[in-house]
Order: sequence, then C-alpha cells, then structure tokens
Amino acid sequence: MEKSKIKIAVIGAGSWGRNLVRVFFRLGVLDTICDSSLDKLRQIKNDYPNVNLALSVNDILKNKFIKAMVISTPAQFHYRLTKEALLADKDVFVEKPLALTVEDGMELVELAEKKKKILM
Repeated sequence: MEKSKIKIAVIGAGSWGRNLVRVFFRLGVLDTICDSSLDKLRQIKNDYPNVNLALSVNDILKNKFIKAMVISTPAQFHYRLTKEALLADKDVFVEKPLALTVEDGMELVELAEKKKKILM
C-alpha cells in the first residue's frame, strides 16, 4: 500500500499518545486523533490543525478509509478497543500491555490471525 493511501487514527491523546501522534504525523499517515477529553483535543489541535478530531472511537471504527488504529489509552481499555478494532478490519498498534490477562492477549492474537490483520 502506498504511504499516501495509509490513514491511521491515534486513540488517546495523553502523554504517550501525543508522542505517537507526533511520529505518525511526521510519517504523513495520521488522519484522526481521538480522545474522550475535549480539552486535550483542543490543545492538540493547535499543533496539528489539519488533522481530524474525534470524541468517539465508534467514529473511527466505522470509517472505512482509516486502515489502522494506534491505541494509547489506559491499560484497562486495551483489550476491548483492540478487539473492536480487529473486528472492524483495522490493523492495530497497541501500547503495552496488550491486555491485562494472558487469555485476553491470546484471544487478540488469534483474532488478528483469523482476520489477517496486523497486531503490534
């Protein structure tokens, strides 16, 4: 896939999320930043005025043009968000830990293999 065709959404605009936003923006693939905090989104918009913003992960999951999601939220949300992303046919990069239990982590790995999606 051409780099210009890749569209990535970063979920979570906290400290790690902002680092990931910066990296994917510099790579030219960042499409959308999603966070539940309107204040965080307003702050980040100053640095990335041409990037789309979303308050709801559902907006990202439904967007067929976004091919991958970067999950940088508190760890207790990693499993659920990663599973939803894979089920929505997105490739996923998730900050550590992948899940809070080995069983949940294995389920995500198996789902990614079944869906033929990248899971990092």
